[in-house]
Amino acid sequence: MDVTLREVRDGDLPLFFRQMTDPESVRMAAFTARDPADRDAFDARWRRMRASAGLVVRTVLADGEAVGSASVYGDPGEREVTYWIDRAYWGRGVATAALRALLAEVPQRPLYARAAADNAGSLRVLEKCGFRVTERTVGFADARGEPIEEVVLALGSAPAVT
Repeated sequence: MDVTLREVRDGDLPLFFRQMTDPESVRMAAFTARDPADRDAFDARWRRMRASAGLVVRTVLADGEAVGSASVYGDPGEREVTYWIDRAYWGRGVATAALRALLAEVPQRPLYARAAADNAGSLRVLEKCGFRVTERTVGFADARGEPIEEVVLALGSAPAVT
């Protein structure tokens, strides 16, 4: 499967909204918007993201079809990666290929990522792309309505946890 990134287009937003309201995907992501079904908040967030010069926000394409998003955000030295891939494409290498393409586009290091400790798929993607666990913490997961264990990973100069 050919996985590429491109600039986000207005026509991508309905897909992103549908993905971010899929109950299984939201539960797996755990750390989501307080109300994923709030379309006004979703639209406002995406307007801010797309207008920010400090963010790198991309649409993920698999064989030319939009299947998700990937981005880098935050202040230098504390920048984080995030991605969201349509559930129909989980387990097919799309997230790994998309993250590798994003990392090639954004060479600054260190970069960080966060995932629910029980999100084995996302943790595997991050580790395959060179991220290493640096911390385990507990955070409130809006999607689950309770505090859960969160894993913080780094690519670059942060020391790994053994």
